[in-house]
Amino acid sequence: MELFEAIMNRRSIRKFTEEPVPDKQVTRILESAMMAPSAGNAQPWQFIVVRDKEIQSKVKEINTYASFAPKAPVGILVCGDLSLEKYAGYWVQDCSAATQNILLAVQGLGLGGVWTGIYPIEDRVTGFKTLFNLPDQVIPLGYVVIGHPAQQPTAASRYNAERVHMETW
Repeated sequence: MELFEAIMNRRSIRKFTEEPVPDKQVTRILESAMMAPSAGNAQPWQFIVVRDKEIQSKVKEINTYASFAPKAPVGILVCGDLSLEKYAGYWVQDCSAATQNILLAVQGLGLGGVWTGIYPIEDRVTGFKTLFNLPDQVIPLGYVVIGHPAQQPTAASRYNAERVHMETW
């Protein structure tokens, strides 16, 4: 898939078929995530791949916006590892860039996915830290639900010239 086609046509998918996502594709998605830029090239991310339906059911209990997680074949928990940071606080930007790469890789593979937010909602952070037994220095940022799409939402340009400023406000 061509780059701009992937960017312009990527949509958040919340309905999935039962078709599994092969390990090879998950690895390719994670390779793409790890190519994201990061402050000082620190790469302060950690990922947990989830296929277990029981765990995915618990995900939806922590984050109601991820209620469809058990119906998808795979989820990826994106976390920031504070012990890997070079510049304090940039883990959020770094892991967000990695998450966007995940979404673009998913689109490029013909799959569907959606980023469900965790950080900075404290009860979600605590819930995911407990569910996944995360060490103190590892903070969950988001949970990306991935599968073969069972819906085909259309994309329209969101370009808004009123939000573009030249040189100054």
